[in-house]
Amino acid sequence: MIHPQIQAVTERIIARSATSRELYLMQMQEQFETTYTRSKLHCGNQAHAFAGCNSTDKQMIAGESTPNIGLVTAYNDMLSAHKTYENYPDMLRAYANKYNATVQVAGGVPAMCDGVTQGQIGMELSLFSRDIIGLSTVLALSHNMFDGALCLGICDKIVPGLLIGSLKFGFLPIAFVPGGPMETGISNDEKAKIRQDYAEGKIDRAALLKGESDSYHSPGTCTFYGTANSNQMLMEIMGLQLPGSSFVNPGTKLRDLLNEEIVRLIGEQSRKKSMDHSLASIVSEKTIVNAIIGLLATGGSTNHTIHLIAIARAAGILINWEDFSDLSKLIPLLAKVYPNGAADVNHFHAAGGVGYVMRTLLENNLLHEDVNTILGFGLNHFLIEPKIKDGQLIWEESAKQSMNDSILRDVQHPFQLEGGIKMVSGNIGRAIVKTSTVAEDHLVIQAPAIVFNEQEDLIVAFKNDELNKDFIAVLPFQGPKQNGMPELHQLTPTLTILQKRGFKVALVTDGRMSGASGKVPAAIHITPEARDGGWISRIQTGDLLELNAVDGKLNCLVDLSARNARTKSNELVFGLGRELFANMRINVSSSEEGASFI
Repeated sequence: MIHPQIQAVTERIIARSATSRELYLMQMQEQFETTYTRSKLHCGNQAHAFAGCNSTDKQMIAGESTPNIGLVTAYNDMLSAHKTYENYPDMLRAYANKYNATVQVAGGVPAMCDGVTQGQIGMELSLFSRDIIGLSTVLALSHNMFDGALCLGICDKIVPGLLIGSLKFGFLPIAFVPGGPMETGISNDEKAKIRQDYAEGKIDRAALLKGESDSYHSPGTCTFYGTANSNQMLMEIMGLQLPGSSFVNPGTKLRDLLNEEIVRLIGEQSRKKSMDHSLASIVSEKTIVNAIIGLLATGGSTNHTIHLIAIARAAGILINWEDFSDLSKLIPLLAKVYPNGAADVNHFHAAGGVGYVMRTLLENNLLHEDVNTILGFGLNHFLIEPKIKDGQLIWEESAKQSMNDSILRDVQHPFQLEGGIKMVSGNIGRAIVKTSTVAEDHLVIQAPAIVFNEQEDLIVAFKNDELNKDFIAVLPFQGPKQNGMPELHQLTPTLTILQKRGFKVALVTDGRMSGASGKVPAAIHITPEARDGGWISRIQTGDLLELNAVDGKLNCLVDLSARNARTKSNELVFGLGRELFANMRINVSSSEEGASFI
């Protein structure tokens, strides 16, 4: 039996979503019945589609009985995580032939690296790239040549975009194929110290670059628990990629065997042509609740308070920040992975990983077991982990106890009684705070505001020794409609230094900080945003602010009702092609509605 309060949240989501969910499922059933098979294509259509294939694949695709699996790939070799996908098409094609199926690359999707664009103007396009990836996924699969699909993507906006697009083909069996994290480099504590030393002028740029290179050093996902690795946890706990596969390193025998197994599985399910194996039958209201619970239990990225909302809407499911916050009161924090702790995802995986998190949550009625997965109905199918025996893939029970309780704990002995994300609200608006990274004595702060136009202005003030005091930094006009909602990571080292000096500091913004937010309390994603006239635009330097992440309060203790909203120049934005995104900025929804333009 699921915890009654989790059941109550689930039931209100089901009731809220009744009309849109019914429409979505009706659309998927209709497409299943009318457009599922390649037989709808004329001979000329098919001839174009397999003209570039080898003779064996041509024969197989020409027949109707052989499953043809479409790959949607986010490969590029600028992202270390996606460099791993370079040879996947040939590899997966060979595996498909082994199981009497074919694989074709249906299309590629863009894949931005937030690490590269961090603090640069290109970051203003990052959030919008998610919806573009969703649209690109639809274009890739719209040829109607495929009986199933595999999505090759890992990082921040890429997995949510792939899933949003794939849900429009929810009548097909579709799974995700991870690439795995790079092996552990220098410790996360050492990396953080190098960044802070640079911010304080103790080391030069060459030393900073060496430290960054020692941390991000090879193909594979970055090893801290930011959005990319939160994506991997979510795909696993939602039953959309093989159990235990999220954090297996690239270039290993086990990684190759898992790739073979997912091709075999989706090929088999494609051949059966059953809605029971469809993506639409897996992504349900209960699956979305499980995703939120997994995010809270592991202290995952705050970006998913935006992305999960958009993903759910693509399946006709309506969730909001109150759902996150109410579940957070019930779900304990079970993991300490950087930036929540010193360990990285390789350590987390070795300690028991996602399988152990799922096991302890299920045993304590904190996760819906009665959901569908790529392995069949019931989340208990996912309490296994892959191993190699005599060169073959085998499955064993996942860990029944943590291998390291400084990294991973059970429900009875959590790091915190509540989950890692909290909603705060008040006269400034509604916002999200990532509490899992913040020490308890920093969760409540009352201090004067200092308003900055851009994050660079705060850094200049710090270098001029103007910030050695208690204050709450306010950065309005960083929301999706204003400038695409870039992440504000440049602030993390500076604010952390000030906090370590003994000052009480915090951040209030309608921008983002994501899964790499640090130990300073930050009320982010404020809605309404300043561009929409939100009251964050009325705050002035010197106003007394209250951020209380314990009681969920965010207020300006000065009467703002008589002030006019401040505006910011809306002249044409250009540079790096940003001018082409003007209509997206105009039409994007609020952060709590998924910050989506589709």
